[in-house]
Amino acid sequence: MKLSEEQLQQFDELGYVMLPDLFDPAEIAAVTADLPRIYAMDRPEVWRESTGVVRTAFAAHHYSEPFALIGKHPRLVEPVKQLLGGDVYIHQYKINAKAAFDGDVWQWHQDYGTWARDDAMPEPRAMNIALFLDDVTEFNGPLWIMPGSHKQGVFEAGHDLATTSYPLWTLDKQTIAELANTHGIFSAKGRAGSVLMFHSNIVHASSPNIGPWGRTIVYLSLCHVDNHIRQFKREEWIAHRDFTPVQSAPDDCLKSYAAGQVAAE
Repeated sequence: MKLSEEQLQQFDELGYVMLPDLFDPAEIAAVTADLPRIYAMDRPEVWRESTGVVRTAFAAHHYSEPFALIGKHPRLVEPVKQLLGGDVYIHQYKINAKAAFDGDVWQWHQDYGTWARDDAMPEPRAMNIALFLDDVTEFNGPLWIMPGSHKQGVFEAGHDLATTSYPLWTLDKQTIAELANTHGIFSAKGRAGSVLMFHSNIVHASSPNIGPWGRTIVYLSLCHVDNHIRQFKREEWIAHRDFTPVQSAPDDCLKSYAAGQVAAE
């Protein structure tokens, strides 16, 4: 799969592109069926909110077959290779859950700001591609993005260790107010199966989920193989150290997996 010229231009200008309904309901069902098992795990990769509900499951491609297929799905990997100009490896893989009523905030930040400071990633030749496993609406904590903010480089940030269970390099309120007045805010919403691609320098956040509907998004953070991290102070399952290029799976891999599960029953 390749992005069109119009999509490439949008990504350059705005720093993101939405790909609605890229995966069909059967493919999404094949993946989400494994979520209860993952959420029940007692392992360090599965981080929880103060209430006990799951916030993030890191590196799920190492302990879940359908999520491993997501990590090498051509509809996700190939557009990133197109944008970054070559082979990529998985720098980070996470399932972010926003549980109904209990999903906590993700503060305003830039992903590359964290990757540069914590992992010594040389350049912002890395990006996120996010797959919606649920319908994402205004009522369940969608991602907020400041279009065009990626063109302003890396902002000063403070290391927030207290707001949530996950440490994050965050931008101050004055900077956010100025950026919002300049760029506005885009709320990334869509049906389950939709995909959001966004630049590693774009400023983004998400509000708490106080609504009665949860939402789950899978994030692949893919980095050009020549731009791999140089510092290894974070856990390997947060910032991966295997720089092997991702080899794309067949496009029908999720349907083949689901068929195999049915045949095994």
